[in-house]
Amino acid sequence: MIRTHLLSPYQGAVKKRKRIGRGQGSGKGGTSTRGHKGDKSRSGYFYKPGFEGGQMPIQRRIPKSGFINPFRKEYAYLNLSTLQYILDKNSAISEIDPDWLKEKGYIKHKNLPIKILGEGEISRPVTVRAHKFSLSAQQKIEAAGGQVIVIEK
Repeated sequence: MIRTHLLSPYQGAVKKRKRIGRGQGSGKGGTSTRGHKGDKSRSGYFYKPGFEGGQMPIQRRIPKSGFINPFRKEYAYLNLSTLQYILDKNSAISEIDPDWLKEKGYIKHKNLPIKILGEGEISRPVTVRAHKFSLSAQQKIEAAGGQVIVIEK
């Protein structure tokens, strides 16, 4: 039977920590493992992330291009062809909303607003609730006898 007070790690698995700055008798005396002179041997030494010893840093060497808009609104997109697929699988459904789509796994991004795009066709009337619709998607849903409801986030 194993007793917990008798357990110990394997031989060599646990090493003693390196005690530096404890005099010559420690075997780590003199420079205390820091080498000779220079910034790195001093206390309080700090280097900036990305510093390459005076060489031009990589973030300044590589070419820059483009622009990232910090105010961009991200959406989870869903095409009408996907909506038609959903309607074919679930014939009893008459209303589609974001919570149902997320629950069934059709939308992967749980906290993004949903935008319905107009690629594909829709064959039967259905009420679709979403945060945004493309113009073509809205026209196709209404042409099929359905209803478009815009949700405010």
